[in-house]
Amino acid sequence: MWRGVSLMNCVKQKAIAKKLISFMLVICLIGMPEIKGYAQEGAPVSISAPSAILMEASTGTVIYEQNADASCSPASITKIMTMLLIFEALDRGDIKLEDEVMTSAHAQSMGGSQVFLEEGEMQTVDTMIKCIAVASGNDAAVAMAEFIAGSEEEFVSRMNERAEQLGMQGTHFEDCCGLTDSDNHYTTARDVAAMSRELITKHPAVFNYTMIWMEDITHNTARGSSTFTLSSTNKLLKQYQWTTGLKTGSTSKAKYCLSATARKDDIDLIAVVMTAPDYKVRFSDAATLLNYGYSVSALYKDENKDALPRLIVDGGVAEDVGLVYKEGFSYLDVKGNDLSAVEKILNLPGAARAPIEAGEKAGEAVYRLNGETIGTVPVLFAESVAEAVYKDYVLKVLGYFLL
Repeated sequence: MWRGVSLMNCVKQKAIAKKLISFMLVICLIGMPEIKGYAQEGAPVSISAPSAILMEASTGTVIYEQNADASCSPASITKIMTMLLIFEALDRGDIKLEDEVMTSAHAQSMGGSQVFLEEGEMQTVDTMIKCIAVASGNDAAVAMAEFIAGSEEEFVSRMNERAEQLGMQGTHFEDCCGLTDSDNHYTTARDVAAMSRELITKHPAVFNYTMIWMEDITHNTARGSSTFTLSSTNKLLKQYQWTTGLKTGSTSKAKYCLSATARKDDIDLIAVVMTAPDYKVRFSDAATLLNYGYSVSALYKDENKDALPRLIVDGGVAEDVGLVYKEGFSYLDVKGNDLSAVEKILNLPGAARAPIEAGEKAGEAVYRLNGETIGTVPVLFAESVAEAVYKDYVLKVLGYFLL
């Protein structure tokens, strides 16, 4: 009897102990601080930087993003916009690579990363671009800004205007090099990707500079000639084999930033990492993003060089008119679809009515995959065709009799 009671008491005590332990665990868990990480719930990759984005360049497709619209200080990746304006000035013919640029006292006074240009020193545009792209020279960036726009202030105004044109709604620039700590100098990972995309897709010659690991330049000053070695700030050039660029940045306020570009299997990716805690993290995070991007990406490209049929013209001085594609077509797939199944369908009218202006839309090419439209490309009239008048018809009739 006593043994049975004792056994029952033991069972009851164990049950009470289990309840007490469970209660204490709940209390402990409630009291524990929440552990916060930057990786999104269910995200395919895990990175340490609080803000990042991964984009395919030709299509602008965003493959991955994490707090991509958070406002950040850009530091020297500001120079991506500076380089964009330089290359646009080159394309317009406003400046040439062999033009010589004089360093002002203001440009020489720049601190931070620099190539130690002296007031009155002359360097070519080509060399100045190297100083900006390779060594992140603040002095070279300011010298080029003054050369193109007359003053840094005017150049920065053009930077902000260009940012607005690119839809960079979360960006405002205060200087051309990113040295400022002004709260009015800010951007987002998404906007950095947008200006990086514009630079590398419209001006691929920038890679001739951003892929330089080390190169010597010559300072010619009143004190004589001296050699200075430019060393790339982008360590991914040695750490990630497909790296093509683009720009690093760091200040105490911005921490460590990077817009990394890479090309593999004809796919150009842009990985932007903002506010990383240290310089190693920005590179490792970028490599993680790029590896993920290449693991899931397949690119369909159609350069649209196939011949198009001529279109019959009603009521015109010509009987038919030529057609051209407005542009090529690219589609990025990240779902593992068979891109050989992409269909291209031409939607064109049976005839066009004159008058016709060259460049007007005649129809479109429609691309479909698995029954869904994945994109279109306008088909344009290649020539202008005037509307026929009475005299044109008379001449046409006479032409028949004279043949």
